[in-house]
Amino acid sequence: MLNDFRVSVVIPTYNRREFVQRAIRSILEQSRPADEIIIIDDGSTDGTEDVVLKNFPRVRYVRQKNQGISAARNLGIQTSSGDWIAFLDSDDEWLPKKLEKQVQALKENSAYRICHSNEIWIRRGKRVNPKKIHQKYGGEIFEKCLPLCIISPSSVLVQHRVFEQFGLFDPALPVCEDYDLWLRVCAFLPVLYLEEPLILKYGGREDQLSRQYWGMDRFRIHALEKIIGDNRLDDIKRVAAIRMLLKKIDVYLTGARKRNKRDDIALYEEKRERYKDLLGKGGDKPEKILWRKDLKCRVQSL
Repeated sequence: MLNDFRVSVVIPTYNRREFVQRAIRSILEQSRPADEIIIIDDGSTDGTEDVVLKNFPRVRYVRQKNQGISAARNLGIQTSSGDWIAFLDSDDEWLPKKLEKQVQALKENSAYRICHSNEIWIRRGKRVNPKKIHQKYGGEIFEKCLPLCIISPSSVLVQHRVFEQFGLFDPALPVCEDYDLWLRVCAFLPVLYLEEPLILKYGGREDQLSRQYWGMDRFRIHALEKIIGDNRLDDIKRVAAIRMLLKKIDVYLTGARKRNKRDDIALYEEKRERYKDLLGKGGDKPEKILWRKDLKCRVQSL
């Protein structure tokens, strides 16, 4: 029942002792309290453990060796007791009515199993406006999720059973792990979206994962290949995913050529031809994709 469901909040952190305290306080100050707060310390060496244990006795602290943000979030999910899971990145912050607003919205829209919200962006201490490409949506949003991730982990409230059905964050992805997960979820579930900003999302620092890797599209390509290979995906969505995959391969190849990465060039040129062939001629699986004049598709059994 939504009236009495338990919410567990998972905060993954690594060497962000000061930021994580701000994040925790934003949860403790919620108008609708969280039922459980779990810190997953991904091997911090900056004294995070001492600060959390001293200042936040209500918080459940779990330490693991450094394995990355996906492994940290996954451990939080697996050790949580809540029926619903919320995430908060340790450098972000919730606004005071975040949980209250989402819980109430889910009570009023009980068919939904995942809810996210708008957000306020702070870059180098100043509020900035997101670009149009970052616009957020609700409902059946799979195709909206294809260009890049439009669901911030810090904004979501998701039913625990969703992870049992669609899997956890992919530890093989050092970044774009959220893009990968939400593709898998949004391919099959509608999303409840609240237009009101309910989180503060901070950015612009050099230690953020998104600034540590060139060629981010190679991780999105990996995620797209996974969802394209899911035999539950319908033909319209599969074609949309393949078309986006081809665009991202072209972008990545441009960067690889500038850096003279010969092995990558050969690999991604081969991928491009393979997926072009799948669109144009059909694959070697039990189904093949055929184009119609209106650029939609159908699936024909061989």
